[in-house]
Amino acid sequence: MSSLHSIRPWRQIDRRKSRQIMVGNVPVGGDAPITVQTMTNTDSSDVAATVAQVQACAEAGADIVRVSTPDESSTKALREVVKESPVPIVADIHFHYKRAIEAAEAGAACLRINPGNIGDATRVREVIKAAKDHGCSIRIGVNAGSLEKHLLDKYAEPCPEAMIESGMDHIRILQDNDFHEFKISCKASDVFLAAAAYQGLAEITDAPIHLGITEAGGLTSGTIKSAIGLGNLLWSGIGDTIRVSLSADPVEEVKVGYEILKSLGLRHRGVNIISCPSCARQGFDVIKTVEALEKRLEHIKTPMSLSIIGCVVNGPGEALMTDVGFTGGGAGSGMVYLAGKQSHKLSNDQMVEHIVEQVEKRASVIEAEMAAEAAE
Repeated sequence: MSSLHSIRPWRQIDRRKSRQIMVGNVPVGGDAPITVQTMTNTDSSDVAATVAQVQACAEAGADIVRVSTPDESSTKALREVVKESPVPIVADIHFHYKRAIEAAEAGAACLRINPGNIGDATRVREVIKAAKDHGCSIRIGVNAGSLEKHLLDKYAEPCPEAMIESGMDHIRILQDNDFHEFKISCKASDVFLAAAAYQGLAEITDAPIHLGITEAGGLTSGTIKSAIGLGNLLWSGIGDTIRVSLSADPVEEVKVGYEILKSLGLRHRGVNIISCPSCARQGFDVIKTVEALEKRLEHIKTPMSLSIIGCVVNGPGEALMTDVGFTGGGAGSGMVYLAGKQSHKLSNDQMVEHIVEQVEKRASVIEAEMAAEAAE
């Protein structure tokens, strides 16, 4: 495999030690891979539309998908969604304890609910019993925009201390009812607030942590904000599962989530394209070439690297570190590199088709190497 996949000491992240829970058949926490989540935005009572979106997100790499269940019609539909989903489904309940029970009975793998917000102790016990009876885990979801009134009165405004106290209050309710299959998030739209709350929470609980910067914004601004906030926390070892919240297609959330994890060496999936920003030295149109290759290579799930560099200044050096590379030259042609070694010249007008072919071939080789390693 390419040397890019090897772990060097200066690239290693020491993850926080958390206990592991199960969300359906997906482990979260402990030494399990950091999972990528998203949330559907269809009418949850529309089974066909919801299933189609869940499947699209799963194809993009989502490990877990959340579905909002605000009413009885959506929890009824959830049973069919769960049956047809290729990944575990989290039911988003908010304040409705009856919806939580119905979702557990419908086969949800996890309930997103704050136990302190669903009513008296009897209701809490009923929800916890339903979760235990049906093998559901629970995500406690603290949010700076919906903190409890007594905490806002105490702290005067949303702050890390208020968010941490809210989270620990909810944790105690579950633990007092002998329920331990839970993870926790403490999201805010402010990067500094979210990061401080997560850092404080990580120090005082061993629960798996679900990372997110909530209401992050549109595709561009939300991606940047999430990359900064989640990247900072992941780099420090905090986080067992993530959701990138964007005002965009949920599939885009999954793609961005993977790119964040890939940039930190925490997950490897699909083709990591290393490309230059292009300049007057480029021997071909780098921008259009990369756009075309991103679309043509979406079907590749094997972790591998591809360098597309417009000239020979940095191109050969980058190509030495990638599975497939192309470096622009002159006279309408460039050099193809395979497994880090110079292979053959190629005319620019054949570039996209040829590179797709080489990436597919290299993916097959890497898959065989991974299978052999696993069999040893």
